[in-house]
Amino acid sequence: MANTSARFPHPITLAVDIGGTGMKVMALDARGNPLTERLRTPTPNPATPTRMLSALETMRKQLPQCDRVSVGFPGVIKQGKTLTAANLHPTWVGFPLRNALEKRWKLPVHLANDAAVQGYGAISGRGVELVLTLGTGLGSALFTDGHLCPGLELGHHPWQKGKTYEDYLGRRGLKKHGKKRWNRYLAAAIEQTSKTFNWDRLYLGGGNAKEINFTLPTYVSTVSNEDGLFGGVALWRYQN
Repeated sequence: MANTSARFPHPITLAVDIGGTGMKVMALDARGNPLTERLRTPTPNPATPTRMLSALETMRKQLPQCDRVSVGFPGVIKQGKTLTAANLHPTWVGFPLRNALEKRWKLPVHLANDAAVQGYGAISGRGVELVLTLGTGLGSALFTDGHLCPGLELGHHPWQKGKTYEDYLGRRGLKKHGKKRWNRYLAAAIEQTSKTFNWDRLYLGGGNAKEINFTLPTYVSTVSNEDGLFGGVALWRYQN
């Protein structure tokens, strides 16, 4: 694609949101405004690094030239590696994703948990704020005064009857229990996380947030899936 980015404020960020069901990309200007439409492709099956990086390459070629890359990934991230990937292929465990993308695209890359990136696009930056993403699994990110508390994987914590939060609130839980019971479990999880983290605000995102059918408590709100891309610029601000 021809370079159409010259007239926009730089640096231009290639924002990447990797999920267990779909992968999305978008180009953002220096202020976090979208320069392109969001492109989406289904996550390959099997969801190996080789197949997923190939699919991302196809989408990247449809976007203007960018200066840097922000990636949200559904798992624990440390030192640019994907330490967990519960809803992807096991070969993602320990995969050096940041180095792989920097080598492939010749651009600097910031990498974070996908719920954290979505949180950066949604939080106010004041007090204790929790983000839960309701998708293939259950993503989570905790912030204090805008600073990420790394390593939280609430989805895999034991919750009820020997099952985890993700067992009840992930896509499998929604299919198994049905929408009515899933909503009851979500309401219970909201109450439980309030007691556990004493959050000031809770943000609910992810593709299944649209299934919520009850009135949310005060200081709980839903956020756009595109925050998972818009947070890509804030990721550079907070991680520099």
